[in-house]
Amino acid sequence: MASRNRSGAGYELEDEVALRYYRLEQVSSGSIDLEGGEADPLKGPTEVGLRAADDKQVVLSQLIDKLNERFATDFKPADQLFFDQIAEAAVDNETLKTAAQVNSMENFKPVFDRMLEGLFIDRMEGNEDIFDRLMNDTEFRNIAANELMRGVYSRLRDDS
Repeated sequence: MASRNRSGAGYELEDEVALRYYRLEQVSSGSIDLEGGEADPLKGPTEVGLRAADDKQVVLSQLIDKLNERFATDFKPADQLFFDQIAEAAVDNETLKTAAQVNSMENFKPVFDRMLEGLFIDRMEGNEDIFDRLMNDTEFRNIAANELMRGVYSRLRDDS
């Protein structure tokens, strides 16, 4: 129950308020003037159980552009995070790892399709607009699912 805090203008809301959705949006862009000079190279960790980062281009990174072009939507590059999170969750899924290792992409597709809705629901709170489109537009969902499946399958095959 909400109650007014007697020591000031604040309110104590206890468990009545909960953050349900969060969206990161770029509001401006520009350049920063830096002084010239030599920069020390940065080196990331590559020791003890950490693998070096892959520099290869992943087709999945172009999914938002493809969906916007095909469906006249206005999803932003930041919305790509939704699909990246689904792909990451899928790549970490043991069932999908095993299915990718022992199947062709054609045979992997039914396994991926069965698990995809669960992956979408898990990430629903991160981007309600994309989720609504995925759940209500079959053609949009099929294109997104196909691109996700190809990206996840390739990554799972390459990780072994």
